[in-house]
Amino acid sequence: MFGAAEGGNYCLQLLEDRFATVGEHGGSMQKHILVVDDDPEIRTLLAEYLERNDFRASMLPDGRELMRTLEEKTVDLVVLDLMLPGVDGLTLCREVRLKSRVPVLILSARGEDVDRIVGLELGADDYLAKPFHPRELLARIRAILSRAGTGETPPAAEEYRFDKFRLNMLQRVLYRDDDSEIPLTGSEFELLAIFLARPNRVLSRDTLVELTQGREAPAYDRSIDVRVSRLRQALGDNRENKLLKTVYGEGYVLSAKVEPQARASEAAVRRR
Repeated sequence: MFGAAEGGNYCLQLLEDRFATVGEHGGSMQKHILVVDDDPEIRTLLAEYLERNDFRASMLPDGRELMRTLEEKTVDLVVLDLMLPGVDGLTLCREVRLKSRVPVLILSARGEDVDRIVGLELGADDYLAKPFHPRELLARIRAILSRAGTGETPPAAEEYRFDKFRLNMLQRVLYRDDDSEIPLTGSEFELLAIFLARPNRVLSRDTLVELTQGREAPAYDRSIDVRVSRLRQALGDNRENKLLKTVYGEGYVLSAKVEPQARASEAAVRRR
């Protein structure tokens, strides 16, 4: 298991998995993972583990060079330790989200709900508490990258139009009617796309966790509630005009007329 400051079991599990795990997706284009952790041994072992599983990994000991690295290099996901010297992980997560859509997975020895919720509210795509199994980290990274649209299959609809908005699935951008852009994190985009594909249908928390994270929802998991709240803020929901409605005891529903716009190739086929 990955430990925190104690480190021993954390590193031992990585060493065992380093020799036991072989990459499963050889031959595909490698995704670039940036590991930001102040512990040099854990940082190195993490990077080696990711590289053995067909990722390209870079390392930083703290957040001082994080923003410049994101500007100068193509990074597909940031693994960000919460307890960093100088600027802490939560502050760095907020800075990243203000300037970039790169997915962020936070690691922390502090597993309290409040830390996880704050991390998600600041724009993190996932939060993994230490100790954890390295294969769980690997599974979560792959799930985040999958949700971020790293697959080659194009979306069923090129764009969804609803209320005073349009969501471009290819650009992964939400626009208002006046063509102004509304910033969304990767997880917010995926959640909105799920609702738009299932308009006026109640989706339970368990269903939303399964669709967004590819896993069953743990008991009392409130991460979906946090993401729905953030999405409501992006849409400007209020008491008078609420698109995302809570159905108490059941889940959430997007209450709107949704008009999917087919891809150009599909539209051409339909006209024949």
